[in-house]
Amino acid sequence: MEKIRYMFWGMLFLVTASYGQTASKVLDKTAAVVSAKSGVTASFTISSKQYGNSSGTISVKVRKFYANTSAGVVWFDGKTQWTYVKQNDEVNICTPTPADLQAINPYHFIYMYKKGYTATMTTNAQSYVVTLKATNKNSGVQEMVITINRQSYVPSQIKMLQGKQWTFIQVTDFKKANLSDSIFRFNPKAYPNAEIIDLR
Repeated sequence: MEKIRYMFWGMLFLVTASYGQTASKVLDKTAAVVSAKSGVTASFTISSKQYGNSSGTISVKVRKFYANTSAGVVWFDGKTQWTYVKQNDEVNICTPTPADLQAINPYHFIYMYKKGYTATMTTNAQSYVVTLKATNKNSGVQEMVITINRQSYVPSQIKMLQGKQWTFIQVTDFKKANLSDSIFRFNPKAYPNAEIIDLR
């Protein structure tokens, strides 16, 4: 009888601990991990009908990011985005929207979830699965489903709905790094023959 009582209280504790982690608390902890002041790096693959399939590496430092893929390179310094298209040897400069940033930076959701979205969460043995739904029907990103490791709070998969199209992003090899701010800005000397197109 005593053994059953201990088992009951143990199970109750586990359930309570799990429910004590709300979706917003999990996302807060995830945001703290991903937006480390020194920076982080990771590998990713993106698959969607809208953007096609690509893979590459990404470096993130607070709001800045640098992504290198087989199709091109993207720099974002927190305000301006430079996109180098290898096929055309051109660099497009723009001021991206949140939806644009989410399509390129798999971790941009950490700046979106606090405003304009409702959050729900399910839990399994390894992961938290957080679903974000936009409160505005005209939002560029209508829904996101984020799978987050329960031990490290590192997101491993992000699914994003834009219009009627889903984009699937897998993230691996997440590491903390000490990144220089200079890597988040386009250096024209490294691409002397590229055509510069300013879309701002």
